[in-house]
Amino acid sequence: MSLFRDRSESGRQLAERLDAYGHREDAVVLGLARGGVPVAAEVARTLALPLDVFLVRKLGVPRQEELAMGAIASGGARVMNKQVVDALALDRAVIEATVAREREELERREREYRDGRPATDVSGRLGILVDDGLATGASMRAAIQALKQRRAAGIVVAVPIAPPQTCSELEHEADAVVCVRTPEPFHAVGLWYQDFPQVSDEEVRQLLAQAQAGAGTRA
Repeated sequence: MSLFRDRSESGRQLAERLDAYGHREDAVVLGLARGGVPVAAEVARTLALPLDVFLVRKLGVPRQEELAMGAIASGGARVMNKQVVDALALDRAVIEATVAREREELERREREYRDGRPATDVSGRLGILVDDGLATGASMRAAIQALKQRRAAGIVVAVPIAPPQTCSELEHEADAVVCVRTPEPFHAVGLWYQDFPQVSDEEVRQLLAQAQAGAGTRA
């Protein structure tokens, strides 16, 4: 299976699968920060939809940060991986300390990315949640839960790459799931990209500002 050149190319391929949602007045594209924002920017541009960032923070197990025990999202949503928590017998105080630390970082990014612009109101709208790929799907589950709490009219999960099992599981939580590629074995998101650098805070700000300017021009 060929690799995506970069996040922009994966976003363009993803947009082709989302063509039915283009130009809808009730839809908004939400890029999971940070890696999902460049992908979401291409989707929003191609489909002529508004773009916003959606803040989700993985809750890494102490001293095993790559292992997710859950995730939190803007608005207070929290999703825990009960299997990981139970298997490692994680203490509640440890969990809460991790949540508090990640909540602080989430709120910092909320302030920084939008330059004072309010978060998009998703109530009664279709939210298209975009990331650069999924592994376990913990962060996406937190995002889905957050959109449900905000009373979104519908939720579409859209990613370029993910394991087939993760996509299948998310179909029970979202109204639609669009995965461009579902390789098996999967291993890690970054292995399916030729160029997969860290996305900076500044790049997120620039992409959001460009989308805002483009929306003003279309209006």
